[in-house]
Amino acid sequence: MRTNRTSRQPEILLEIGRIGGGPMHRQVEQALREAVRSGRLPSGSAVPSTRTLARDLRVSRGVVTEAYEQLIAEGYLLSRPGARTVVAMVTRARPTQAKQQPAMRFRFDFRPGVPDLTHFPVDAWSHCSRRVLRRLQVAQLGYGDPRGTEELRTALADYLARIRGVSASADNTVIGTGFAQCLDVVARALLKSSILHVAVEDPCHPEMRRIFRDAGMTVCTVPVDDQGLRVDLLAKTRAQAVLVTPAHQFPTGCVLAPSRRRELLAWAARANAYIIEDDYDAEYRYDRNPVGALHGLAPERVIYAGSASKILAPGLRLGWVVGPQALLATLEEIKRAADLGSPALDQLVYADFLLSGELDRHLRRMRAIYQHRRDTLLASLARHCHQWEAQGAAAGLHLVARLPRGSSEQQIAKLASANSVRIYPMSHYTCEAKIPAAVVFGYGALTDFEIAAGIARLGRRPR
Repeated sequence: MRTNRTSRQPEILLEIGRIGGGPMHRQVEQALREAVRSGRLPSGSAVPSTRTLARDLRVSRGVVTEAYEQLIAEGYLLSRPGARTVVAMVTRARPTQAKQQPAMRFRFDFRPGVPDLTHFPVDAWSHCSRRVLRRLQVAQLGYGDPRGTEELRTALADYLARIRGVSASADNTVIGTGFAQCLDVVARALLKSSILHVAVEDPCHPEMRRIFRDAGMTVCTVPVDDQGLRVDLLAKTRAQAVLVTPAHQFPTGCVLAPSRRRELLAWAARANAYIIEDDYDAEYRYDRNPVGALHGLAPERVIYAGSASKILAPGLRLGWVVGPQALLATLEEIKRAADLGSPALDQLVYADFLLSGELDRHLRRMRAIYQHRRDTLLASLARHCHQWEAQGAAAGLHLVARLPRGSSEQQIAKLASANSVRIYPMSHYTCEAKIPAAVVFGYGALTDFEIAAGIARLGRRPR
């Protein structure tokens, strides 16, 4: 289709009072002047022709011509014969902003739960994206199933059943925008089912407690020991649901013992309660095969949740929930109300990524890399901090180093900060539990050299 000069004219938004606002050419003139001053019309940008702007504003062309001539005379606009009228170079007063204290930058940051984004499989993801776009159907770009595309729900259900022993199908799987949204959807679904009290592990990530509280639930904490969640203490609370990380407790790194797993499932059956299983990094296990998910043992009592954040990248914002039959309709209803469904193209690409075996290849490659980094961290701690006791190192992207008796987490963190090393004290994750002083070290996003150099700095005195 041919385009004419009018179809290529720029459009601008001008608010004209018309009634009681003074002469029309003055109103147009003032509106344009303010647009230039505020930066909405940047220097060098073209303004519509007098004919086009007059038509858009539904005023006579003479009104716009008179306004342009005044602004040209004032230096706001620039007009040359045979060329478009453009905005002149105008010095604008920058809005004053409150001075913000710059965030402290650390040379070595041992933040837990962060994968190495430099190893994101760009080429494989690109191949999957091209395949998806080549066979894309127009209907797939419309408003689809709020639970997610059928392609991803089916592929993901097969993967979770094969790798984690989850009793998943396309019908009981809901795709969310990251784990945080998935947990929020679960919390609100529980509330709609008259479940008001939820328990979380202590210690745990503080964001988990916040999500439940923001949803309107009452949160209580249950201590964790080296066998996992204290189910005997859970039974003494008013909780009707509990969030657990049984395959690799965050942050202590312990695995929920077989006896505790049985006790937890028995508690859920007896109390008619739900277990929310956060399976955040179980694919990364180094010393033995991963522990199977709880969900396969009691699919109507366990709500399974996971995401692509640790196994691929947090920026994908892909999470999932495998729910019990009693909650599926409510989960779908809440997800629909939240955003009508997560982005379809990302889901289709991830489905292709799963079906083509690319995720399996990526995980095999990254396990070897992360295991080597874990070994480097353990060796560095043994060399430079030999009195610290490493724990929870069999899986995941972090481990815990218990400090010698009488040590202060705050003092260690201050010393580390003075040497441009950021560490994460265990007290950041505890609520009421009495946990010995310890530091949580994430090693996923650091190279072997950075790990060794960062730990070596921990023993230095501040400069």
